[in-house]
Amino acid sequence: GATCKMEVDNSRRAAIKSNHSVTHLLHEALRQVLGDHVAQKGSLQDAERTRFDISQPVAITKDQLAEVEEIVTKEINADTEVVTRVMPLDEARESGAIALFGEKYDDEVRVVAMGTQQGNKQFSIELCGGTHVKTTGKIEKFKIISESAVSAGIRRVEAVTGERVDEYEA
Repeated sequence: GATCKMEVDNSRRAAIKSNHSVTHLLHEALRQVLGDHVAQKGSLQDAERTRFDISQPVAITKDQLAEVEEIVTKEINADTEVVTRVMPLDEARESGAIALFGEKYDDEVRVVAMGTQQGNKQFSIELCGGTHVKTTGKIEKFKIISESAVSAGIRRVEAVTGERVDEYEA
């Protein structure tokens, strides 16, 4: 019969939403710059940063990272709606949604789409159950802070968003 009071730390949650959402934009930007072989191999999003591990056989150059950063920033500045839908897995695949290889999915999945129109689809379409911003503009700013090797064929990109960009650059 005990009662409790729960409270959400809204600023922390907003930072997590930004870092999680930007990972979707980062993934697609990396695929555009490096190639279709890029696939997610792990990630962590918290209030401080996003950490994204990808399949990539060689180091990502500074010029490539700058191009990725530019693409992601363009998508943020476009301030497009982030659309979340639940749909049958087959329909999600037909829509071009990216899924984690080897994961087991239910018959119905949650699909998150964001970014500008790229031909007949949005910039990023992925299966995802996480928390996201309402529009890409809510991410505010984006800065890649490191790129490193995790293991053979796996690279790690770390980045910050919003106020953390200002803190990083100070």
